[in-house]
Amino acid sequence: MKTMTCKQLGGPCDFPHHGKTADEVIKAQDKHLKDAVAKGDATHEGALKEMKGRWKHPLSGMGWYRKAKRDFAALPED
Repeated sequence: MKTMTCKQLGGPCDFPHHGKTADEVIKAQDKHLKDAVAKGDATHEGALKEMKGRWKHPLSGMGWYRKAKRDFAALPED
């Protein structure tokens, strides 16, 4: 199990996301951003917009995805 924060994944806060794989942590970040914006947290709106844009433009979004996976792999186990 490893932990990455919202900020490490491009968001504005230090909310921790835990997962066994980078994909689990990325999915948790996506949910966190959607939930925060749905609750009226304007600080997360930009990150949510960027996240949605990554998946609309898969070629450029793959750069972010690869970096997130490398960053996750470099982290120590919790």
